[in-house]
Amino acid sequence: MSSSDANLDTNAPQTNNNASSRTYEESPLTQRLAKHATSLYTLSYLVFFSIFGTLARLGLQALTVYPSVPVLTGVLWANVGGCLLMGFFLEDQNIFREEWGSHDTSANHSGGATEKAKRHKSVKKSIPLYIGLTTGFCGSFTSFSSFIRDIFLALSNDLPNPSNPTVSRNGGYSFMALVAVILVTVSLSLSALIFGAHLALALDPVVPTLPFRFIRRFLDPLFVILGWGCWLSAVFLAIWPPDRHNPPPEVWRGRAVFAIVFAPLGCFLRYYVSLALNARIPAFPLGTFTVNIVGTIVLAMCFDLQRVDGLGSALASSAGSSAILTSCQVLQGVMDGFCGCATTVSTWVAELNGLSRRRQAYVYGISSIAVALAFVIVIVGSLRWTLGFVEPMCA
Repeated sequence: MSSSDANLDTNAPQTNNNASSRTYEESPLTQRLAKHATSLYTLSYLVFFSIFGTLARLGLQALTVYPSVPVLTGVLWANVGGCLLMGFFLEDQNIFREEWGSHDTSANHSGGATEKAKRHKSVKKSIPLYIGLTTGFCGSFTSFSSFIRDIFLALSNDLPNPSNPTVSRNGGYSFMALVAVILVTVSLSLSALIFGAHLALALDPVVPTLPFRFIRRFLDPLFVILGWGCWLSAVFLAIWPPDRHNPPPEVWRGRAVFAIVFAPLGCFLRYYVSLALNARIPAFPLGTFTVNIVGTIVLAMCFDLQRVDGLGSALASSAGSSAILTSCQVLQGVMDGFCGCATTVSTWVAELNGLSRRRQAYVYGISSIAVALAFVIVIVGSLRWTLGFVEPMCA
């Protein structure tokens, strides 16, 4: 994989490159309308797939927390799954074959299969559905901020264990736990990305091609309705939850609804920041680095607010005030939705794998983890090692 493959959020222009191969001239008005339509389709796919990527991440985390679980970091498997899919989409040459022309013979005179592969990878980065699957779903399915949070919890001996109570340990063991979370997550995510690419090559003879006309005429307009409709429905569910009038404290909103309300906002932030910044330093994807750090800082602040007496903690109100419960759920939704979608492991790992020099990859990877973890230690550690954590009301 080349370094251009990794800049998924950066090199996705707002118009389809396939238009350049058409034999007729388009008027300026037609070109503007096509550009606006492509932007609308892209945003609609991002909304839809960010919502379902968030739901997939939360669901997989819930499935991987059980008694005697061998791995205590629930977001690990979401990161691995998202990286596997990212590797598959990066390497696949069949799903969007009609977008770049299955009968295009120009490559036969300029490098053969290699030139055709480069052309295909360049064109598909501008396809709204492809951006939705990679930037939208894979980017939201994985979460860099949750990964950094788990590193800190391993360091502070606060990883939730459904089987055994927390036992005090010394600093050496805490350092070993920190290193274990980093190495396991990064190595498995990189392995999943490479395996996904190999899987795409192995399944090349059987992977179907989506018809160009079907995507443009039916699928793109359909997802405009589905994407914005799902987001609007989530907002209504957050305002009027089904269990609002039930005798027990309402919990329905806190499980997923607030998360999917904030998810598209985080995805939009990552998409546009990466477009603006990633290309500025080819050896260091500045856009992905920025959103990963900013998202981690926001998550750390929300994590603190949930665990101090006064805003989201169970001690804030002995009567179990619904306002306190709602504030706790909103904070959880910001962490799972906005921060989870604004930060990404799949694109980050693809960039690590795609940088042309190993030294650049090590600098980028170590800098991302070190800076993000330093902010979490300052923000969350200042509470953990002074006042201590209070159990959140919505836990």
